[in-house]
Amino acid sequence: MRVLVVTAVAAEGDAVRSGWAAGPGEAEPWSLPGGYELRRVHGRAVGFDVLAAGVGPAAAAAGTATALTAAAVAAAPYDLVVSAGIGGGFAGAPLGSVVVAEAIVAADLGAQTPDGFVPVTELGFGTVAHRPEKALVDAVAAASGGAVGTIVTVSTVTGSAARAAELARRHPGVLAEAMEGFGVAEAAAAHGVAVLELRTVSNAVGPRDRAAWRIGDALAALSGAFRTLPEALAAHGTAGQPHRP
Repeated sequence: MRVLVVTAVAAEGDAVRSGWAAGPGEAEPWSLPGGYELRRVHGRAVGFDVLAAGVGPAAAAAGTATALTAAAVAAAPYDLVVSAGIGGGFAGAPLGSVVVAEAIVAADLGAQTPDGFVPVTELGFGTVAHRPEKALVDAVAAASGGAVGTIVTVSTVTGSAARAAELARRHPGVLAEAMEGFGVAEAAAAHGVAVLELRTVSNAVGPRDRAAWRIGDALAALSGAFRTLPEALAAHGTAGQPHRP
């Protein structure tokens, strides 16, 4: 099984690799078009590459699509794409906890109207959600000790209680927010590859209080989650199961 893990920044990728492998020394750089670099890890039942694609859904989609295209051209396609990293947690997702997405939702893709926000689907086009295969989500959550819920993708990180309350109201069951998952899922869908999003919580969604952030703890939790992932994926048999939009 070949897995592509997409993070926003290198620190998240390092945490992923340190959890999955014996250490970052097992990774070799692999250059892709566009200046992207894969960190390739060997020696486990599930082989994987880690790509730091940049911050935000557009960068995530572009980097993911580049890696998936390069793999297809090389006749070595991926079986799964995982959007991974740290993020903000809503009620039910405390600091340091793991969240696995049952729905990957674009929270601000649509239009503002006098009656409030209207998602792009209600305007008659596009999609705002991707749903990973349930058995895969459940297997990864069980192995990592993670909670299962919606992860919303935003282009502007939430910084107020009012915005946090609005997102919670519009997305019942939301547990976390991040900035890349939907972009990764869009690229995976275009290539017919299964997708998963896994986040660890570094801060509470709401008013920005940098003193309360626990980035180090969240990165350590990310390593721990990926330490359990190879066995969960191997047991589940992920290959060949694309996700549903």
